[in-house]
Amino acid sequence: MMETMDFRGRHIVVSGGAGALGTAVVGMLIEAGAVCHVPCFHEAEAQHFRLRDHKNVKVTIVGSLADEANVASFYQNIAPLWASIHIAGGFAAAPLRDTGVAVLRQQLDMNFVSCALCCRAAVTAMAGAGGRIVNVAARPALEWRSGAGMVAYTASKAAVAALTVALAEEVAKDGILVNAVAPSIMDTQANRQAMPKADYAPWPKVDEVAATIVFLASPDNRVSRGGIVPVYGKS
Repeated sequence: MMETMDFRGRHIVVSGGAGALGTAVVGMLIEAGAVCHVPCFHEAEAQHFRLRDHKNVKVTIVGSLADEANVASFYQNIAPLWASIHIAGGFAAAPLRDTGVAVLRQQLDMNFVSCALCCRAAVTAMAGAGGRIVNVAARPALEWRSGAGMVAYTASKAAVAALTVALAEEVAKDGILVNAVAPSIMDTQANRQAMPKADYAPWPKVDEVAATIVFLASPDNRVSRGGIVPVYGKS
């Protein structure tokens, strides 16, 4: 599937592009000829991004993507925009009784507000030209009971899923196809360190999840919209 995709000359935003999943997505996109624009929170994040010096990678220090002005300023300098992929987010695990309003707002800002602002900026940038938007929800966003012990995170990712479906309907006639993926726990170094006794074998691999994202963001995706695609692997 990947061999047929052609992103030559297409400009794509990848928020969270310096992370494990984001790096895999950016790597696939630049291999297919895309120009990737990666917003980073601070310089330290940019310095840890191993693809930052590639000629088709443009890294910008943006600050918080939950800040309306930051997001608007970043997107207004990217034209023409073909796709916007929103991987940036954060995780917090705690029972609700131990979750204060600061954590609730942090999870909403990091996962939902940042995604919503990037979606809005992307829709504005794509006006009249069409394009693709891909968000990242999570398995608990679809299977709410599995979110016990991480209620704030689950609710914020469920909001991302609802946003995706509603926005897909809103902008379909503009030629903008909006979808999301919902990963289960992915096989990353950080997750292995956090759960050293877990069985890693069933976890979806980062490259596998990235391949699904890249297809949804591609011109080869001509009809899929409003999907929250489970990417669970064998888990």
